This record gives sequence, structure tokens and C-alpha cells, in this order.
Amino acid sequence: MSQSASAASPRWLTGVVLGLAGLFYAYAIWNAVAHLITMGQVGLSGAGWATLIFGVVFPAIVFVFAYLIGRRRSAGELALVLLTGLGVVAVFWLSLLAYSLSPAAS
Repeated sequence: MSQSASAASPRWLTGVVLGLAGLFYAYAIWNAVAHLITMGQVGLSGAGWATLIFGVVFPAIVFVFAYLIGRRRSAGELALVLLTGLGVVAVFWLSLLAYSLSPAAS
């Protein structure tokens, strides 16, 4: 007899995975807000404000999309999807830092 591709995980385990991943995504948002405040004190153009504000919103968007992709999967697969999303956020964050600290941003 064949088993289903993914066994259902307990709800509490899915909640723990979402909670822990949410903390990492919240940390990314916190860093983006701190960077936005720091760069705002130095002075930004309109495009600079838009870019850095998107940097604040982007981790939340990725978290929601990762949850929507992984919500019907097991807790381990959900964790992998959320971890992949966190990697995308990290790459975006490093690109944003490189851009905002370059002379072309001002």
C-alpha cells in the first residue's frame, strides 16, 4: 500500500515553525526600519525613500507568499519554504544595503 506524499503535521508544530520563522522575518523588518531611519536622517531623494520603504515591506510580502505556498504541506516542508523565502529576503537586503550605501543612491 502506498502512503500519501506528505503526512499531516500537528497544528502546534506548524504554529511553532510559523512563529520561529516569523521572528526571523520580523528581525529583517526591524533592521530595514532602523536603516530607513538612519538613512532618512542623512537625507534621501524620493526614489531613495521608495526603495527603503519597499525594503521594510518586502520581508512581510515574502513571508505571506511563503506561507501561502507551504500552508498545505507538512511542517518540515513549510519550514523549508519559509527558509527559502528568508534567503530571498537576505539577498534583497544585501542588495539594498549595497545600493543605499553607494554614491549613486544620493
